[in-house]
Parts: sequence; structure tokens; C-alpha cells
Amino acid sequence: MNILVCRTDKLGDFITALPTMYVLKHHNPNNRIIACVAPLNKTLAESCDFIDEVIVDSGQSILAFASEIRKLKIDASITLFSNTRIALAQFLARISKRIAPATKIAQIFYTNRIKQRRSEVKMAEFEYNLELTKELFKDMKFNYPKPLLSFDDSTQVYDIFCLNHGVDREIIAFHLGFGGSSDANWNLDEYEVLIKEVLDANKYQVVLTFGPDELDLYKEMQDRLMQYNIIYYYSQESILYFAKLISKFKLFVSTSTGTYHLASMVGTPTMTFFANSLFASSKRWKGIGNEELQSNFMIPHEKREKRKTFYRNKREIIFPLIFFLN
Repeated sequence: MNILVCRTDKLGDFITALPTMYVLKHHNPNNRIIACVAPLNKTLAESCDFIDEVIVDSGQSILAFASEIRKLKIDASITLFSNTRIALAQFLARISKRIAPATKIAQIFYTNRIKQRRSEVKMAEFEYNLELTKELFKDMKFNYPKPLLSFDDSTQVYDIFCLNHGVDREIIAFHLGFGGSSDANWNLDEYEVLIKEVLDANKYQVVLTFGPDELDLYKEMQDRLMQYNIIYYYSQESILYFAKLISKFKLFVSTSTGTYHLASMVGTPTMTFFANSLFASSKRWKGIGNEELQSNFMIPHEKREKRKTFYRNKREIIFPLIFFLN
């Protein structure tokens, strides 16, 4: 069976789709899994051995997009997060069985509309995604490996990084930026407190990581912490390279954003800060990796309460950073 799985939004959202593609492939190895993704996620999708083909929604016309899909001779599609564009393209491609959550006006273009009520957050986003596979296979099992992805050359990538930057101890990384479904974060002063505590312990190498659209933040943190032995990594390589690199880090500290999901996917322990609301909570956006490797903290929205929370819980955050990593 040729199965199209669509998740065309941001990095973290796409990663929540990967367990779905894995279980579909392993339910029957004869299933051919075609992933429809955003351009950003193309190289990562192509690295997954349980994905047979990748099609990119690059903003081409609806008719051109539908024509590309039609050529793949899809038997069934599962759209994990829908919009009118992706729904209409599949309709025009004449896929006979089109499965999606029963939300938004776009649902009229699907043959199988599944009521999930994701806003109630009865399970995590990736678990809702997995549930949709039962519309194709009632006996579907949701088992997948953790970490989901590993790479033969990760050690080589990490060793070269350490050699180039003079690293001689294990790495704790801080990723200060945020986007996607992340709805809260510490400010730079608060992150600076956490970073200095790790530096003072003199046990780990601190690396600050920045995405390609975070050049201003990259420069600001260099100015703030120029007197410290910190490595500043401004990403200009692919997401796949970054996944390989961080898979060897001791800990990845960030808000709930795409890089957090990436770290969890490759088995790196995470310390993650979530907004104190059900929609943006760790209950909804927990990583797809081993839950025992995920340390999560909730951040209030209100500025004064957020500051109180930081200093009230500072030791609770810092202790794992310094003392509980063996």
C-alpha cells in the first residue's frame, strides 16, 4: 500500500509525525511511506529509513502540487495537521481514502474525518498522530525505538566539533531562542544566571546554539558573556548535521521549540521550559524520546509571577544541571 503522510508545518511538529510513519512502515514492510513535508524538513525526512519517498510542499500552485501527488499513485493518505491547501491538493489528486482530524473547514475534502478534540490534551501531540493510523489498520501497534533516529557518523561529527573548538569535557548546550508552538521562555538575564551556575561548577563545557535566523541573539550573547569560556554555535549547516551533533551532548536546555524535539528524538537528555497553560504544556508537547530523559518546568505568562517562579525554583533547575548528571 502506498501511504502518504502529511505534516507540512515546522520542525517540532514534523518530529511529532515521525513515530506515525515508523509504525505504518513496520506494521507491514510492504507499505510504501511517502512523507509530505515543508522544505525545512526535507533532509531530515530523507535520513529516515522508514520513509521511502519525500515530497515537498514548496508553495507551488495547487494544480502542480496535486499533479505531483497523483503521480505517486497513493492508496491512502493521513494528514496529521490540515489546512485548505493540503486538503484540496489531495482531493484533486483523487486519493481514494483521505484521513484527517475533523477540524477546520478543510475537513470537507477528506473521506475519513476523525474527531479527536486535541484542545482537551488528553494525550500528547505525537500520540494523537499515532491514533489516526487505526483508521487504516485497526490492529496497529504503537511501538517504536527510543531514540527513534541514530546515525553511524554521529561520533565523527561530534569529535570533529570538539577538536575544532578545543572541547575536552562533556557538553551542556543552551538554546535560548524559541518559536513554533512555544509560548514562554526565560529572559536573557535569567538564562545568564543558569549559564553562569554551570560555568562556576567547572564540570562541563557550555555551548550556546543559535538557529540561522538568530544572528542578532548570537551577537548579543557573545557581548554579554565574552569573558567566559563558552562556545557559540551559529547553525549554518543542515538540521540533519545538527541532529548528529547534539545526539552526543550531555544535556540540551531550551524552551519548547523544534530543537528540543530534535534532541529528544536522538536520545539526548533535555531540560525544557513550557508555558504554564494546557495548550503549550509538556503534557501536549512532550518529546517523542524516553520520558525518563525529559526534565520539564512550567513558566507562568505574567511577568512578575514568572520572575518569582524563576527565583523560587532556581535551585530545582540548577541542581540537575550541575549535580545529577553522571
